[in-house]
Amino acid sequence: MPGYWAAPKAPTTEAAANAMAANSSRRMPRVIIIGVRKGGTRALLEMLNLHPDIEVARSEIHFFNLDENYERGFGWYLAQMPLSLPYQLTVEKTPGYFASPKAPARIYDMNSSIRLLLIVRDPAERLISDYTQVLYNRKERRKPFQSLEQLVLRKGKLNTNYKAIQRSLYDVHLTNWLRFFSLGQIHIVDGDVLIQDPFSEVEKVERFLKLRPRILRSNFYFNQTKGFYCLNTEGREKCLDESKGRPHPAVNRSILRKLCDYFSEHNERFYKMVGRTFSWCGNNSRV
Repeated sequence: MPGYWAAPKAPTTEAAANAMAANSSRRMPRVIIIGVRKGGTRALLEMLNLHPDIEVARSEIHFFNLDENYERGFGWYLAQMPLSLPYQLTVEKTPGYFASPKAPARIYDMNSSIRLLLIVRDPAERLISDYTQVLYNRKERRKPFQSLEQLVLRKGKLNTNYKAIQRSLYDVHLTNWLRFFSLGQIHIVDGDVLIQDPFSEVEKVERFLKLRPRILRSNFYFNQTKGFYCLNTEGREKCLDESKGRPHPAVNRSILRKLCDYFSEHNERFYKMVGRTFSWCGNNSRV
């Protein structure tokens, strides 16, 4: 599976394996990573999968945001979940949920007490990562593509209908979620800190999920060649695959300024909603 590598949680004896098989079943998730797209959701999922009390759904299911999947019913959704034991938390992640108008109500109808993880990062950087992923995908398929400037600007003005801009309006989307869930049910992960000090952010998630602390600082090591943290578990090491951490295209400073000016008011509203601030945009020396 692309992304981080995590050691399988295998029983040590045949008797333990038989007992595990007898007690394991597919269970609805009690935790969902709802977003944001290009915020680090895959990295967070694989980091959490190091914990013995967590089992993760390996693929993005897009059940609550795509009508064609939702219409398949909860039986289909349950079938996408991993086998788990009664004491384990099943975690699903689909970053498309956060910006979906329908996802909050649908998730609430399934489980009104579910716990949600939202990982956010600098909205301008998130937008550029969003564009970069689409750019590489189109290049790999030999499809035509537009520059970021062509997509972001229309006749010299910011194209606020561009989907990547819309996805970075965290306050707008969180407002929809808070119609159904309390802020206490939503843990905000700082995606920028996750890159710089992953252990500190994962430790906070463990506390939020009321898990015994089992993920260690020694599970993370900084790879000097790649320039970011990788995982280390049971003496094995693995980093993000080539589809992650791709270099961003150069972006004109005037475009970054326009984006930051536009995001500024939305960022301030988001800060007030969650009761904390982040070092985004205007505080970025690049701009």
